[in-house]
Amino acid sequence: MEHQETAPILIAGSGPAGLIAALAFADAGFPVTLVGPEASAPDGRTTALMNPALKVLERLDVLEDIKPKAAPLKVMRIVDATSRLIRSPVVTFRASEIDEDQFGLNLPNSVFGPALAGKVAAHSGIEWRRSTVKTWRLDADRAHAVLADGSEVSASLAVAADGRQSPAREAAGMSTVARPYPQAALVLNFGHRSEHAFTSTEFHTETGPFTQVPLPGNRSSLVWVVKPETAKALAALDDAALSLRVEQQMQSMLGRVTVEPGRQIYPLSTVTPLRFAHRRVALVGEAAHVFPPIGAQGLNLGIRDIDDLVGIASENRGDPGVAKALAAYDFKRRPDILARSSAVNLLNMSLLSDMLPAQMARVAGLGVLGGFAPLRAFFMREGLRPGSGFAALAGGLRKPMRQQ
Repeated sequence: MEHQETAPILIAGSGPAGLIAALAFADAGFPVTLVGPEASAPDGRTTALMNPALKVLERLDVLEDIKPKAAPLKVMRIVDATSRLIRSPVVTFRASEIDEDQFGLNLPNSVFGPALAGKVAAHSGIEWRRSTVKTWRLDADRAHAVLADGSEVSASLAVAADGRQSPAREAAGMSTVARPYPQAALVLNFGHRSEHAFTSTEFHTETGPFTQVPLPGNRSSLVWVVKPETAKALAALDDAALSLRVEQQMQSMLGRVTVEPGRQIYPLSTVTPLRFAHRRVALVGEAAHVFPPIGAQGLNLGIRDIDDLVGIASENRGDPGVAKALAAYDFKRRPDILARSSAVNLLNMSLLSDMLPAQMARVAGLGVLGGFAPLRAFFMREGLRPGSGFAALAGGLRKPMRQQ
């Protein structure tokens, strides 16, 4: 494994971010050791991946197998369902407005996770140690991980895909700013009588967003952000009562609702590291950013982390964990991560806020977006690919938008 022209990579964590990182580094010609157990618990959640993230999965030969079991996202709507004095109009984003067929796909994790794991297990360039990292030792020129099974792995670069608590991040001395929110997300899937027309609707409420995302057929996934005690009470309802609550919250937009078995509750918080790479360790996925589930940002941002990291490592093949490479990664990811995190956190805080100025700012922002097509197009492009909104804005302002 020790041919010096391409240094070995160690990836800690076998969730989606770790599996994608392993495939991406192996695809770029790096010898990869992935450390982490195979997922055992069934995951009822779904992941909404936007087109740029799907392009990465296509390049890694993962997309074809999962596409038939995913639903395209063609329209995204924001509905102000607060009962406050000042409310914003409904804002509708259509992929066709920016000449895209779809914004992305909504993938069931129960399909997505096993598809990634299968590709990793079959890849000759990836050694998968189904153990966990017990302790880290970070030298000037190598990262060493002692595993729970007693073996040791060392590499030029350690990729921390080990989640929001990230032991690798801690071992490298990267401190974080963390804040718990007085919110929890109730996650479930449900069937409905009417067709969703590949439309995702985010209802903004006083406790956070209630987000319906299409699945294949007359089914959708739901992320309902409420106070932790409300989440517990809702999860404790019987199927008929919970189905009715979901239908009422959706204003019967999709007709009669039938919740499916399997409800999960996730407490919400925000975690932002003060740096994204240090001492032979680079952070990706939730090790690099945790924020509330608003606007499908999480794994999309994680895939951009991986894409940028592989690009920088490929320019430093002999030693991808060298200080200048880590500094380049930190510099490249910082604006994107901080912009996304602060936008999501601000929107979430404005929903929770009883202060009129915060409510007015949110309404003004959504109102302008709803009424001004070029700006809406800018946000859609920017939401898909950071930087592309600016590139298209000049042209978009010159020519009238295609009416939908």
